[in-house]
Amino acid sequence: MNSVMMNFDPESPATPVTRKWEGLSEIDQAIRNNRLMEYRIKKSWADPWGRKLTISGLIVIGAVFAFLAGASFGLW
Repeated sequence: MNSVMMNFDPESPATPVTRKWEGLSEIDQAIRNNRLMEYRIKKSWADPWGRKLTISGLIVIGAVFAFLAGASFGLW
């Protein structure tokens, strides 16, 4: 079995990229405006499971902080 590959680098830098990624334009705009974290938070908050996970995580972090603060003041 003998195969010859003549084109080792199909997407070389010399080849101009003319593809426009319509589905990723919102992320591209967020990266360009340096607001990728804001984009991720908004997308996560729009998702019902992401919202529940975020609220649950904040409640757990708050409960741990409250426990440690109460323990340092000698409440328990």
